Amino acid sequence: MTVEIKIPDVAESITEVTIATWLKQTGDYVALDEALCEVETDKATQELFAEAAGILEILVEAGETVDVGAVIARISTNGASATPLSAPAMEAIPAPSEMASQPESNGPAEIIEMRVEPFAESITEVVIGTWLKAEGDFVEMDEGLCEVETDKATQELPATASGILHIVATEGSTLKIGDLICKIEKAQSGAKTTTPSPSPSSSATNATPTSTETSYATGTPSPAAAKILTEKGIDPTSVKGTGVEGRITKEDALKAEKPAPTPPPSSVTPAKTPESPKTPAPAGERTQTRKRMSQLRKTIARRLVAVKNETAMLTTFNEANMQPIMDLRNKYKEAFKEKHKVGLGFMSFFAKACAQALMEIPEVNAQIDENEVVYHNYVDLSVAVSTERGLVVPVLRNVEK
Repeated sequence: MTVEIKIPDVAESITEVTIATWLKQTGDYVALDEALCEVETDKATQELFAEAAGILEILVEAGETVDVGAVIARISTNGASATPLSAPAMEAIPAPSEMASQPESNGPAEIIEMRVEPFAESITEVVIGTWLKAEGDFVEMDEGLCEVETDKATQELPATASGILHIVATEGSTLKIGDLICKIEKAQSGAKTTTPSPSPSSSATNATPTSTETSYATGTPSPAAAKILTEKGIDPTSVKGTGVEGRITKEDALKAEKPAPTPPPSSVTPAKTPESPKTPAPAGERTQTRKRMSQLRKTIARRLVAVKNETAMLTTFNEANMQPIMDLRNKYKEAFKEKHKVGLGFMSFFAKACAQALMEIPEVNAQIDENEVVYHNYVDLSVAVSTERGLVVPVLRNVEK
């Protein structure tokens, strides 16, 4: 049986995507829900996951742009429960006893460099957010290493190999495309530490079975979920993830409730009890709290200042009788909400009034282009909207209609 991997509907306004990077290669065995590739849209970059377990066949190469619904890969599931090996390859695999008796290679370990890859055409630099792993940790392939922030989104950087992590770029560093983020010294998980002769304590430790029901994703929040949990003051370890391999999703973070505080044990002295951060500062004390801005907030601030410097700013105050509008709103707000599933606010009437005024006075709706004045026969309005990620100003097209 062959399962086709198609580009899903990402959003209503997205009609095509670009294959950024393939995380797997043709002929690789992939498990169910394992990440296959990264796809880029006009708004974000996200991973595409396997819909079945089997052997992967790539049909669209990295860098190509395809429409939504296009087939980019196939997965052959015919009896594929593990990566198939040819007879000579199986004979070349030594027995476990032979593998244990073989000496380790003394040659230099292979070093894999991880650099900033192109995210989108307009992205020229990124900011290293939070490192999910520490210097010297052993990381598995495709395991999340750190969060990378751009002007448009925050996403995790997965490891491209298994081995020992060596961090180069620290948290908060701004890097350009192609800059070095970290290095991975390739090694197997069993080769991380070696002992010449096993002691009784080490034998007992090695005899402890390793659970196969969990992975690096278990209990790890996504970037969006981590920010929500931080704002709520909830420890991620107290939240059960419902995502792939137990990852904590944004929905899990929104549903999570902060557990009731437990009294400290009697053995802990009052002197060691930390003071609550919500305790108000004494009168007259001048304190400050600093928090690093995300790349998105930096971009918002930069563009707001640019708009103020590049456009003619005018503020005028006029009084208008709003009673007819209030009567009209009270008359139709229930029917409007029942039909459109959203409340009828005053912003709709303000937008209508502005559009009508701009159509009646086209000089106000004009712009200067070198030696010409361009008059628009349509009205586009920008409305500032406050969101959890900051102030954004979406453009409403053809408001006059």
